[in-house]
Amino acid sequence: MIKILLPLTLLLTILTAVEIPTKHAEVRKFGQAVALNAKVVQLSNAKQNIMSMVGGHIEKYYVKPAQKVKRGDKIALIESIMISKMTAEYISLQEQYRALNKNYENTKKLYDQGMTSQQELNNQSIKRDAMRSQINALQSQLKTMGIRTNRLKKASADYILFAHSDGKVAEILQPLHSVINEETPIVTIVKRSDSYIQSYLPLEYAEKVKVGQKVVVDYAKQKIVTYVTQIMPEVDITTQRIIVLSAMADKKQEPYINAYLGATLYFDATESYVSVEKSALSFYNNEWVVFIPTQEEHDEAGENEHKEHGAHEGEEHDDDHDEEESHGEEEHGEHEEHEAPYEARVVEIVAQDEAFVAVKGLEANEEYVSGKSYYVKSMILKSSLGEHGH
Repeated sequence: MIKILLPLTLLLTILTAVEIPTKHAEVRKFGQAVALNAKVVQLSNAKQNIMSMVGGHIEKYYVKPAQKVKRGDKIALIESIMISKMTAEYISLQEQYRALNKNYENTKKLYDQGMTSQQELNNQSIKRDAMRSQINALQSQLKTMGIRTNRLKKASADYILFAHSDGKVAEILQPLHSVINEETPIVTIVKRSDSYIQSYLPLEYAEKVKVGQKVVVDYAKQKIVTYVTQIMPEVDITTQRIIVLSAMADKKQEPYINAYLGATLYFDATESYVSVEKSALSFYNNEWVVFIPTQEEHDEAGENEHKEHGAHEGEEHDDDHDEEESHGEEEHGEHEEHEAPYEARVVEIVAQDEAFVAVKGLEANEEYVSGKSYYVKSMILKSSLGEHGH
């Protein structure tokens, strides 16, 4: 018997020394929650094929598949004969304009001196303005292609293709050094902001689901919070369930497209229940339980204070009295030191959200173990073994 009790006593001492966090049950509002199957999807307009606006030869790629890009980032360098001709023409027109503008200014001086006619001045003005119009039209075309004419000093065949939106490179469609035309797709970019969680909701909940309700998704051992943005008007043909689209609250989270996930839809909170944190729940003897301190545990602080207060008075007691108390503790304390300071309270789960669970079996403001329940469970199990051994 002694061989069994000593190890249990030591183990219980160690477990009791662990600091067990406790909180008080509180009344919270809950809505109905329903578990759903879900999938990461993108809308049809989420993928964007980037095409060159001119034909040419692909000289260089600045990106790789799966690389994140931002709007305005370089995608590819294309050598184009058309760009070469347009930039050469632009430079030529600029030179012609400068000559025409100089002629106009000289004619204006002669006109001011009465040495030429108004008609000649008008002719020079028309020629200059016509050239300015050609330059403006060509400048607008080059600007559309991303070519900055204010930096253009000489003709160039280089045409740089830029990203039109933030996202991720899904696929490079054309090999390096390919010859393309203006209608050839070159790179596919997936817009990051267009990822959605597509959940499948049973028809019985059709009247309860609303835009803005929370859908919490389990993905790669983390919880992703999303909110309903669309309720599709047609049911899924295969599952005969309502299709609900929800958008991620944190845009930094990017789950893989087409990944199948588990999700929980939380309807609007309407009912109030006594609740505990989810970390307090434990499965014990085939039932859901919450561990609560025993009455002795509640009174322990008061007893310790009483013992400290009586320590000074105890110095006046004789040794015989102390021996009697010690003897009595040896007779009765052996069983008591194996009693765990917590007990398991069986509860019924009636509702839950992502952090709390509503239960029946606890009173409001009742103290419960909010974490490290596995220590408490071990303590109770070992205590039970000690009692049977005794």
